[in-house]
Amino acid sequence: MGVNLSEGFIPYLEFFPQPYCRFITLTTANDHNRVLAMSVPFRQDMPPAGGFATLKYQRNLPFRGPGSLVVLGGVTGICAYGFYRLGMGNREKRELQREKVWSRIHLVPLLMAEGDRDVYRREQAALAREKEIMKDVKGWEAGKSVYNSSRYRSPEIVIL
Repeated sequence: MGVNLSEGFIPYLEFFPQPYCRFITLTTANDHNRVLAMSVPFRQDMPPAGGFATLKYQRNLPFRGPGSLVVLGGVTGICAYGFYRLGMGNREKRELQREKVWSRIHLVPLLMAEGDRDVYRREQAALAREKEIMKDVKGWEAGKSVYNSSRYRSPEIVIL
């Protein structure tokens, strides 16, 4: 029995599960050409004498790191230390700000007195220069206000 290849030969094997059966049936797509062939004599695959070599099947996983509670404790400790340092820094900043304010409170009267002495010295020097410059002008009073009032006005132009 020949197989016609022009009719679309698509073989598939039907194996019989019985160990005594030594036949394979080839069936084509159009089921009218059946070929019955003899197979190779049946032989059971067996392990080698003495058995197979041992297989190492245990997984060697690396250490995966600390547990979740250890990580949580570490993060909590680091955050607590950071907040402690933040609080100490805020306390130090507050102390420096308080020190600056109190130093200004105590220095302002001294600086104002120094400024007043400087203004007085400059006014006396300006008055002496005015007397020296205007000594030849009759009727000129040195230091008299040009606004004809007794109200004190600080000089707008200061000669250094």
